[in-house]
Amino acid sequence: MIGVVQAFSSRYGEARTKFLEGAARAGMAIESLPHPLPGRQGEALAMDIARDGPTDAERLLIVTSACHGVEGHCGSGVQVFALHDDEWRDKARAAGVTVLYVHALNPHGFSFTRRVTQENVDLNRNFQDFTQPLPANGAYAEVHALMLPAQWPPTAQNDAAIAAYIARHGASALQAAVSRGQHAFADGLFFGGTAPTWSNGAWRQVLRRHAGRARRLGWIDLHTGLGPSGIGERIFACRDDAAALQRARAWWGAGVTSIYDGSSTSALLTGMAFQAVYDECPQAEYTGLALEYGTVPFGDVMGALRADHWLHGHPEAPAALAEQIHAQMLAAFYTDTDAWKGQVISQARQAMFQAVDGLAAG
Repeated sequence: MIGVVQAFSSRYGEARTKFLEGAARAGMAIESLPHPLPGRQGEALAMDIARDGPTDAERLLIVTSACHGVEGHCGSGVQVFALHDDEWRDKARAAGVTVLYVHALNPHGFSFTRRVTQENVDLNRNFQDFTQPLPANGAYAEVHALMLPAQWPPTAQNDAAIAAYIARHGASALQAAVSRGQHAFADGLFFGGTAPTWSNGAWRQVLRRHAGRARRLGWIDLHTGLGPSGIGERIFACRDDAAALQRARAWWGAGVTSIYDGSSTSALLTGMAFQAVYDECPQAEYTGLALEYGTVPFGDVMGALRADHWLHGHPEAPAALAEQIHAQMLAAFYTDTDAWKGQVISQARQAMFQAVDGLAAG
């Protein structure tokens, strides 16, 4: 069995190799959806799927990584460890639950140490009905120029202007304005896009192919970047539905938070990836959880995101500054310590065991 620390990887290519080798060792069915572009090191990119159990299982648990690319360092570690965890696999098998591991919903962002897709889109804001008018976010329009100034690092005047905004409206208002999602500034933060991304289409294809027969469907989506370091906030990842929230709290505990009642550290978002489950798997009773691990203080996370988007708009930036920003992004979403990795695995493993119990209980 692979150790906790060894399950994690510092580069996408290494993570993908560990995932595919672990799935092959376990004798799982493997499928890969090739990405159209190469990675940062010229490597092949793909959304990789490993299925542990029969295709016609009525109870299905999906475990996904890298919805926000750079966050895949965490999610991939959880998945790789699970592939080698015989006790966990025996638990799911005995309960009649098939487990579907989807490695790197956004492989491009994972490889390039970015949170967004190759289209500069936040995948978890991209699941909209693009035939209808898109949600407006006037609050983001007010702060866009502040978030992405003309030069980096920001000037003292820019820092003062942001501090003044926080003084007037509060830090939580700034977080909500920026992170809710917006569709007006293609170069901006948390851009939801104006059309479905490649990852959007590939995720829908996975659901149609592997979850179309499930009667009861659970999903654990692994994220990083919010909350206290090493603590995995359990965030309700369904529509605003009282029965689904009750079910999620029965599975994962009363501490499950919700963006709908303000109990989560996350702001109220739009266009989230779980919408695809409702669209593609209408036959299933769906219960979802975003497991969100803290890394560094939120101000540091936001600083890294601002720097990354600034760099994307300034490819002429000096190489040293670009490398500094890449390192800043990695540190904001992946804490490369043994202790943090241990916290990640233990909490994810508990949530997965609980999900199997919840699916089996029905």
